Amino acid sequence: MSTKASVRWTTLLLVLALPTLILPMTGSAHHSHGNYSLHDYTHLTGTVTKVIWINPHAWIHLNVEDASGESELWALEGGGLTALARRGWEKEDIEAGDSISVRCHQLRDGANGCLLGYVTPEGGVEKEWD
Repeated sequence: MSTKASVRWTTLLLVLALPTLILPMTGSAHHSHGNYSLHDYTHLTGTVTKVIWINPHAWIHLNVEDASGESELWALEGGGLTALARRGWEKEDIEAGDSISVRCHQLRDGANGCLLGYVTPEGGVEKEWD
């Protein structure tokens, strides 16, 4: 085999092999939850204003009454749709207007945001939401 043919085969093999080497790295990529205080749970009860069923993470927006009686809006980040389905959640289980309680990990800076851990629908049983 000539040197030119050998170089072409080597180049072709590298081009074909490269995606198989890169794919596992990109497939396992995920962002960190380092912006949440993962060692403590915050307990909230409020009224759902919106549920956003999207990947990579579903969101619940919750109106919560603070100590002075004022309403505060909280953004609660949940798991992906596949993980929620595996845990038995369906889109109709939590809807705007529902009263729920949650255990979540609040943002480290104290803002009104949480990484959801568990959700309890009104009159229901607590289930994992992450």
